[in-house]
Amino acid sequence: MGGAGAPWCSRRPVRRPWSGGKMAAVSLRLGDLVWGKLGRYPPWPGKIVNPPKDLKKPRGKKCFFVKFFGTEDHAWIKVEQLKPYHAHKEEMIKINKGKRFQQAVDAVEEFLRRAKGKDQDLTIPESSTVKGVMAGPMAAFKWQPTVSEPVKDADPHFHHFLLSQTEKPAVCYQAITKKLKICEEETGSTSIQAADSTAVNGSITPTDKKIGFLGLGLMGSGIVSNLLKMGHTVTVWNRTAEKEGARLGRTPAEVVSTCDITFACVSDPKAAKDLVLGPSGVLQGIRPGKCYVDMSTVDADTVTELAQVIVSRGGRFLEAPVSGNQQLSNDGMLVILAAGDRGLYEDCSSCFQAMGKTSFFLGEVGNAAKMMLIVNMVQGSFMATIAEGLTLAQVTGQSQQTLLDILNQGQLASIFLDQKCQNILQGNFKPDFYLKYIQKDLRLAIALGDAVNHPTPMAAAANEVYKRAKALDQSDNDMSAVYRAYIH
Repeated sequence: MGGAGAPWCSRRPVRRPWSGGKMAAVSLRLGDLVWGKLGRYPPWPGKIVNPPKDLKKPRGKKCFFVKFFGTEDHAWIKVEQLKPYHAHKEEMIKINKGKRFQQAVDAVEEFLRRAKGKDQDLTIPESSTVKGVMAGPMAAFKWQPTVSEPVKDADPHFHHFLLSQTEKPAVCYQAITKKLKICEEETGSTSIQAADSTAVNGSITPTDKKIGFLGLGLMGSGIVSNLLKMGHTVTVWNRTAEKEGARLGRTPAEVVSTCDITFACVSDPKAAKDLVLGPSGVLQGIRPGKCYVDMSTVDADTVTELAQVIVSRGGRFLEAPVSGNQQLSNDGMLVILAAGDRGLYEDCSSCFQAMGKTSFFLGEVGNAAKMMLIVNMVQGSFMATIAEGLTLAQVTGQSQQTLLDILNQGQLASIFLDQKCQNILQGNFKPDFYLKYIQKDLRLAIALGDAVNHPTPMAAAANEVYKRAKALDQSDNDMSAVYRAYIH
């Protein structure tokens, strides 16, 4: 266990005012079962555990690192917000009757039954810190409930945030951080944020549903690898290659007909439509109850059309485009934007945990497509600006490396900035995100702006630069090859 013997884990007297009046001092220590309270939300059962070795304790606060039952959430909890589990069990059960809460209490009781005669522990395995995701050493969850919205459910964990991380054998793959964040668009509440992403879940339980996957390009190949590594049963289809370890379907229709949930990740709106509506396409395999999840980055009209035809056959539909690149796909660190069938979104939970660090649910079909285009519009415009800055530095006699060093010490510092600048400085444009696809996304984002009469002049300017790069045969290089549009 990482951090064993740290001074903050030792016994210390604490007082807890959140049950009316002062309490006598109570000693807590590593391994104790407790009730932990966060903000205005109800107390929740958990266990004091060791944090990952790279996770720093918040400064100036007396707190313990707690793993909550029934949710796989973790958080630093102030000592005044903790109570011993057994002494306050009846009190807590009386004030909380939610279904999720009862499931959490049942999980505690099951843990206690199994612990008899055994040395059971919920210790979180050590993990490497994900650098650059969130700044600062704080690892406490910050609840920010919508003021006008009353708390409707006793379980903030499932409704707002699920944080988990898996550590895999070093021989096979690197440790992957998983963070699933659910965005409640209907209530306007995006209430929980983690200031540090290093809390860990010891395992992901794969769904028992049969999974299909269509498309093994830069993104799809990494996604399938992570689904397989997490124990999912996957049947794949691709026009060119088979994925080792997965079953091979002959046609998209066959994959859909033999699987419970089929994911697809292809290049553009035309490919997405052809995959569903073409000969032996997805639609031919859809029947009542079959589920289809389109992870392609397309426009809202395309995804709405696909949803309508799938649902018309009795199928269930979810759009779930992903933000990231090939490396993030391989590492299981994608950001997933989902919209459509909420029940299907929940059924995909273990899959999304395997492939991504974060998942947002954005409401009705079309919302994820719009948000994804906006995200990529910002990213594509930023990349064009980086390239413009590096070329201006060069023609004015300034060191490009020094410019990068300065940027990396300032507010723009990011993994994206550093990697893309390194590509340019080294002249290495091996594709991590195809230039032709970011130009496609810029074009679709501009069309989205046109549809609502909203100006997108920065995106339009960046789009022209990418079009110039495509004319210079840079389509199949990385997006950072937009640099070449400035030097020709």
